[in-house]
Order: sequence, then C-alpha cells, then structure tokens
Amino acid sequence: MTLRIALAAAALAAAVPSTALAELARISDRATFVATVQGRELSRLGISLRVSPNGSIAGRALGRDVTGTWEWQNGLFCRTLDAGDRQWERNCQAVSVDGGSIRFQADEGQGDIADFRIR
Repeated sequence: MTLRIALAAAALAAAVPSTALAELARISDRATFVATVQGRELSRLGISLRVSPNGSIAGRALGRDVTGTWEWQNGLFCRTLDAGDRQWERNCQAVSVDGGSIRFQADEGQGDIADFRIR
C-alpha cells in the first residue's frame, strides 16, 4: 500500500504545473541531449535520476528504485520506466533546457510536463 501512495504522490507531483523556465531551448538531437545529462543528476521533489549514454535510466523516486531504458528517436527522448511493481510504458517526450533545468513533455510534446534540476 505504501508504494501505491508514493507512486500516486509522484504522479501528482508530475501533474502539478511547473514554474516557467527561462529561455527554453528545444533539444532535437541525441548528441546534445547526452552532453546535457551525461554524468549529471536530474532531480525534482522526491525524485533523483541519472540518464546514461548507454540507454539506461537509474535512480530513486520517493524511496523506491527506478530503472528504465531510453533511446533518441525522431528528435524525441523515448523511455520506459519501472519503479517497484509499477511500470510506465514507452513514451516519447520533447526535451527542452534552460541551462540549470531540463523539461520533459510527454506524448511527443503534447502531454504533461516534468521539470528537473540538472546537478
């Protein structure tokens, strides 16, 4: 039950509108994306992730391990994620950056937005 509550909280956090990022620049190629995230931690309330150039995602979300895979396809970040007993199917997302933050917008740039700090 605790995992379900934690995942519900994470889903709610993702649904809450994020503060506007200054001067967002769309990332349209894999090389720029990798240069932006390689060796860095992406974090937001209760979530900390590392996105590796080899196509893996690893981290923690509200006390649970997160794993996943990603690939760059047609200018989009396409990922799958697992956290505990919950799986998120493949979703291709538009990515934008303003230097200190990175924004992922689900459903090919038409869906929910998740902003992360780049550390």
